[in-house]
Order: sequence, then C-alpha cells, then structure tokens
Amino acid sequence: MDSAPKTPVTAVIVVAAGSGQRLGYGMPKAKVPLGGDSILTHALRGVAGSGIAQQICVAIPPGDPELLALCEAFTQELKAERPDTPGDGEAGDVPVVTIVDGGATRAESVRAGLAALLPATEAVLVHDAARALTPEAVFHRVSRALTAGALAVIPVMPVVDTVKTVQPTSGDGAAIAPELVTGTAARETLRAVQTPQGFEVATLRRAHAAAAAFDAGQAAAVTDDAMLVELLGVPVHAVRGASQSLKITTPLDLIIAEGLLEGPLGVRWVEG
Repeated sequence: MDSAPKTPVTAVIVVAAGSGQRLGYGMPKAKVPLGGDSILTHALRGVAGSGIAQQICVAIPPGDPELLALCEAFTQELKAERPDTPGDGEAGDVPVVTIVDGGATRAESVRAGLAALLPATEAVLVHDAARALTPEAVFHRVSRALTAGALAVIPVMPVVDTVKTVQPTSGDGAAIAPELVTGTAARETLRAVQTPQGFEVATLRRAHAAAAAFDAGQAAAVTDDAMLVELLGVPVHAVRGASQSLKITTPLDLIIAEGLLEGPLGVRWVEG
C-alpha cells in the first residue's frame, strides 16, 4: 500500500506590485525588459514550469494596463501550450491565473492574493517577481517540504561574507567614521533568504491576520512572510535555494540576470 503523503492543492502568489525605483527604469520593476521579455513574464513562466501550482495569483499595481496585458498574454500562452485541458485548477491541469490589485506594501499585496485563492487551496507559495530566474528545482524543494508536513518553509543560501553588527558613532569618533563595529556574527549559522516561501495556507492567513493589527513601526520591521509566521511561534524550515534566484533590485542585478539568460548553463535546468 502506498503510504506516501499526498501533495497539497497548491497556489503561488507572485508579488509584482513594486515600484522598482532602485532599478532606475522609471516604471514598475515587473515591466522592466529582461532577455526580450518582462521580468514578470520570466517569473510567471518559472512558476508554471515547475508544475506545482493549481493557481497562480499575481498581485500588480492597481490600474496598470500594461502589466494586466502581460498577465493576460501569459494566460493565453499557457492555454496554447496545453489546449486540451480545461484550466479549472485541477491537478495536472493548466493553472488558473488570477490577477489582483496589489497594495502599498508587500504585506498588503500578499493579503490581496490570499483573499483570491481558490477554496480548495491547502498550501501557498509566496514568490517575488523580482526573483524571475528561480530554478524550478527550488519550487520543488519547497513543495516537497510542505508535502512532508512543514507548516512553513523557506529557501536559503549560506552567507559567504563576514557580517558585522554596527552602531552609529558618537562623540569625537564621528569625525573618524559614521559607524562603529559592535560584533561579528557567526557566519556558520547565517542564511540569506530567498523566495518562493511556502506555507500551509491557514497558517499564513493567521499570521497576516495578526499582522494587520501592527503599528507602523512593527510593520516596517517585518521583511518577509516567514517572519510573520515566526512571530506566531510556528517552526520555519529551510531548504536549499539557488544562486540563480538573485533578486533583481539594482542595475547591476539586471546585468547579472541578463548574463545568466545568455550564458551556457541554461538557468532553468540548472540544479541550483
């Protein structure tokens, strides 16, 4: 008798409502061209290519006709690839693509995505569109951990740089340098966090419901969904991420991403 756990019905929320100011293109980051397509299109293809999602929910800036058109074009692309499937969210089917208005903050965009999930959804992955080249293997590792029983799981990478803690320099020392080192973190226990971050859907909803009562200072201190779950006291598991999952934030990041697309490695098929 097969006792393997059943893969939960899974949705992926793609957060694509950022302004992209640091990238310097004067447009939302998701629209910025990357290798002949938009950053958002690459991100959506990566999600769909992983095959884990029955629904892909995309949070975009409200009233943005260009990003809306990109999402609709992606939907048609999926249907053209598998024309014989009904697209109603069943396992093995073309995923349902749902488009929602993102909020002023990342957390608000995620909440909008959570509100739009199909009723049968059991697990949800939250993915930054800016990590447009995330290999499919990373989605699979996160999904497998959820299937094995994790309530929360994140992909991580070891920190290779030495990391110092600092504080502003005071008194006469301010004339020497603006900050003073207060300690050196143990690099062996540090990890850089990536997306997609995966959750049992009820757990993530509970975490965001609690966060809705945060004041401005508390909200600003939260940098990812896993942190909200940590605040509930829920264990957050970690799986291996990938170097290709860089977050495209600055012009240099975009150059590196272009190089990955043009290089000989075939980024989508590299086991990161």
